[in-house]
Amino acid sequence: MSIPGFTLAYSGKVRDLYVPTDETLATTSRLLVVASDRVSAFDHVLEPGIPGKGELLTSLSLWWFDTLTGIPNHLLGDQADVPAEVRGRGMLVKPLDMFPVECVVRGYLSGSGWLEYQRESSVCGVPLPAGLSNGDRLPEPIYTPAFKAELGEHDENITFERTVELVGAPVATALRDLSLEIYRRAAALALASGVILADTKFEFGADRTTGEITLADEVLTSDSSRYWDAAAYDSGDRTASFDKQIVRNWLAANWDTDPDSLTAGPPPVLPAEIVERTAARYRELLTRLTS
Repeated sequence: MSIPGFTLAYSGKVRDLYVPTDETLATTSRLLVVASDRVSAFDHVLEPGIPGKGELLTSLSLWWFDTLTGIPNHLLGDQADVPAEVRGRGMLVKPLDMFPVECVVRGYLSGSGWLEYQRESSVCGVPLPAGLSNGDRLPEPIYTPAFKAELGEHDENITFERTVELVGAPVATALRDLSLEIYRRAAALALASGVILADTKFEFGADRTTGEITLADEVLTSDSSRYWDAAAYDSGDRTASFDKQIVRNWLAANWDTDPDSLTAGPPPVLPAEIVERTAARYRELLTRLTS
């Protein structure tokens, strides 16, 4: 996409990063992050996108950044200056020196954590009580970081001790403590709206001037988090998700999602019904949380 005054610097699975024309990532004082309607699952970008997804996720990120008072974040104060071409799905942010750690917090046992628990009785090296079932609430939220892979590669679950090796003990400890604090605050706010925040992931960077650890990227969106309907959960339905689990479930039933498979081929095109159901759940989550 052509945006006057900006040049595309990086394109990820679902977001694009622009710098002011004639500046670089190393020298600029502001960046433009644009959320697209693209949707990814199992490390693949799928077709078609989810209509309106970029605006929904950006609105939710902005709401959470504003709600999480006291947590430094990368937003600049001039969001009114977001170019008209991407208004509603773009954010102006300050550049950070990003840490190579994806900060995952799990309050419930689900997804890859459930699969690992069945094998190891632990998740990312964190031992858990015996006898837990899929979807159970954990006694306490746990921090299970991952090493951020290059585009097209798979993130690697790592131990806290490995994060110490990557970023040093003070930063590793701060990332863990901040992540758990944000999760607990967000989970309580979500539950007041009848929504369970089962797990989420954060990204942080260091302010280039002060060194302050700063919350970055998207935050607590349907793409970075697993949200469930609390009423449905209490009635025994642990599949009433507000994220892209609808997409994941359809792919798992219609495609070989094994990343090492040699015969899977490219992912199939998403049916219109799956696209619309996913968009509706994204919209409902935004309404439930922010109304």
